[in-house]
Amino acid sequence: MRLAGYIKRPPRYVLTSVLASFGGFLFGMDTSIIGPVTVMEDYVSRFGTQSAVIHGAIVSSILIPAALSSFLAGYVADQLGRPKCIAIGALGFSLGAALEAGAVRLAMFVVGRCIEGLGEGIYFGTLAVYICEITPPSRRGPLTTGPQLFTTFGLLAGYFTCYGTATMQSSLSWRSPFILLASLSVAFSIASYLWLIPSPRWLTLRGRYADAAAAWDKLQVEEADREKTEIEEDGEKDASHERREPADPANVSDQEKLSPPAKRADNPSDAGKFFDVFSRDVRARTFLGVSLMGMQQLSGIDGILYYAPLIFQEAGISSSESSFLASGVSAIVIVAATIPATLFADKWGRRTSVVYGGVSMGAVMLLIGALYAADVVYASTGAARWVVIVAVYVYIVIYCVSWAVSCKVYAAEVQPQRTRASATNLSQGSNWITNFVVALTTPVLLARSSFGAYFLWGGCLWLTAAVCVVFMPETKGKALDDIEAAFREETLVARAWRMIDRGLAKFRG
Repeated sequence: MRLAGYIKRPPRYVLTSVLASFGGFLFGMDTSIIGPVTVMEDYVSRFGTQSAVIHGAIVSSILIPAALSSFLAGYVADQLGRPKCIAIGALGFSLGAALEAGAVRLAMFVVGRCIEGLGEGIYFGTLAVYICEITPPSRRGPLTTGPQLFTTFGLLAGYFTCYGTATMQSSLSWRSPFILLASLSVAFSIASYLWLIPSPRWLTLRGRYADAAAAWDKLQVEEADREKTEIEEDGEKDASHERREPADPANVSDQEKLSPPAKRADNPSDAGKFFDVFSRDVRARTFLGVSLMGMQQLSGIDGILYYAPLIFQEAGISSSESSFLASGVSAIVIVAATIPATLFADKWGRRTSVVYGGVSMGAVMLLIGALYAADVVYASTGAARWVVIVAVYVYIVIYCVSWAVSCKVYAAEVQPQRTRASATNLSQGSNWITNFVVALTTPVLLARSSFGAYFLWGGCLWLTAAVCVVFMPETKGKALDDIEAAFREETLVARAWRMIDRGLAKFRG
């Protein structure tokens, strides 16, 4: 009996989303190999031992170029289409990884990381935009979190790659991970160009309605779901028309009054206007998305992941044990926590995840900071050091099931079609800039104070949770026009103003 007869092939949009999500694997693999590579024996003997600040600068040198290119990625995605933007970015990423693999000087290695960052900035933020646009609203949450899930797979694969090559008695010990990364990046670039289907929403925005219908057919999206997306698009166009200054009724002819508004495609040049993200109707959503993605890094997650060996050594774990705990167990924990977070992304809610996740992670960070501030964490004795180690893993789990998924999905799905690419990449740029700050300053903070970094991260987490309680409406399962209404009516600020208006009305009455 054939097993294939019992297995139902998923719709094409699911397979396409999985292919696009592989871009997250490349990002995760680079994140996990750069730390181990820069402390391998052959790498150190070739390039020398660097100070903590220089080491941090080398590790984080990928981030500023990524942030800069991400600001242009929205324009590229709007002009060339999402698949071509992803393919171009992945190709640039592969070139940078190849330069790192072949580096003969430290300067060449750093240049490779900068080029890798330029490619990463172009393609990475576009992944969520593309998946969000090709999937039905009912499946948008779990599929849009695909890049984050693949990022965790990349973290795990990168660790075991370095674990396997570390014993090589040649430069291949540190070159091999980058050779593998460059090869996978080239393959992903080619696959993206050949097999990713153009976004039907992007085609509709360009006025190519026949091509959009054909794309929906290829993606195997059902008619009912297409109608929902068309309603979203029509509602967005109507809203954009309403935002224009109304004409003077005295100057409008009777024929114009009786004629229904013509249904038309937006001017293609409008799609590429970056500053549309700051227009009055979407700027609150833009600022919230940029803030969320920036604070995602100020939570300290990459400070923990980049410098976990140092953190565990401060807790009294030996160097060899530290490497295993920091790389192996951390990666396994991240994968195990991200899988259920991806599957249940549309059940927990975005606002709930961000608020409760922020409060919980903040409490964990403040607990660790309090233990160090009280000077009860000893290198060889006492239970406090084990509390610190367990708390770090608890923090990682909470992050993976809350902020890792919700922040990225929220930043993409709250935007209308015309600004989604630019706003999402702007938010990703904010994420990379703050990531650079965290990666550069964490070793300095840990060297100067055993508790300062944890208090800083905990304070940022609680501040973000408080802001989201006031300004962040829930968007789970909502269409774009409902999301726009939610920002007007469902935030605490909007509710407070309504209460004030009612009170004033009663007072006047």
